[in-house]
Amino acid sequence: MTLKVSDIGEKELVKYIISNSKDITPDDTAVTPLNGSNLISTCDMLIQSRHFPQNMSYFDMGFKAVTVNVSDLAAMGAEPLGFLLAIAMPKELKLDDFKEILDGVLKACDYYEIPLIGGDTNEASEIIITGTALGLADKPLMKDTYQNGDLIAITGDIGLAALGFNFDSFDNIYVKQALEPKARIKEGLILKDFATSATDITDGLASELYEIKKDGLGFMIHEKLLNVSDEYKELASKLNLDYLDLILHVGEDFELLFTIKKDDLEKLPIDCKVIGEVNDSDVIELTLENGFVERIKNKGYEHYVSE
Repeated sequence: MTLKVSDIGEKELVKYIISNSKDITPDDTAVTPLNGSNLISTCDMLIQSRHFPQNMSYFDMGFKAVTVNVSDLAAMGAEPLGFLLAIAMPKELKLDDFKEILDGVLKACDYYEIPLIGGDTNEASEIIITGTALGLADKPLMKDTYQNGDLIAITGDIGLAALGFNFDSFDNIYVKQALEPKARIKEGLILKDFATSATDITDGLASELYEIKKDGLGFMIHEKLLNVSDEYKELASKLNLDYLDLILHVGEDFELLFTIKKDDLEKLPIDCKVIGEVNDSDVIELTLENGFVERIKNKGYEHYVSE
């Protein structure tokens, strides 16, 4: 049988690319030694029909294109250096709509203090925005440098966007998070001096945990520590959705997931939420509010996989 890319999915494709290139690191970004520091570079492509909700404005499309790239810099603890924009669009796109996309890009660059330094344009059947973000980090944060006994924490609530994608109105925090996500660049610059490892949550908490897991060590996440509000549970129930599935498996949060020593947590000058700990179980598990423990499934958003 001839395999298609949909048979293996995005993550396996990335593994194949990495295994065939001696210069690519399996982290959130590329890390290139440069003048005593490290050049941090990352690239993300957003396709209108796949990555932008139908109720997302052109401005928010442009803003998000910067956010997804800057979020990778944040996960590495990198100082933003410059942003490159490549955009393909239908020739029938209204000029005012293009200007709105660009305005979103420029406003995001101002917000994250990362200058737009170049790019390219082309024609396509739908809007496709590819961003490349560059940064500098003397000691970049990596995904798998944690140790047994480290605490697992996140920089904010997760699952808000996952719930927000199911609403058509614009009058709640969940929709706002879905349409106007923000990267945690300032938090990343602080965490580089405290965290033992870090990544950003784009494809769901479960997916990111499996992405950073290394042999011999495991993670225990506690539902009580996730501190899911009653309102969240009620809204999910009304939509016939499993609230834990939203929190664990959907993503688009752009919060940072990091590990930290217990002693360093007390010194950390930013708010965070401890949700679990690293152990030697070699599995990824969740302790439910009722005390039962269950294995967390390796499931999250992934390109190419047939729905």
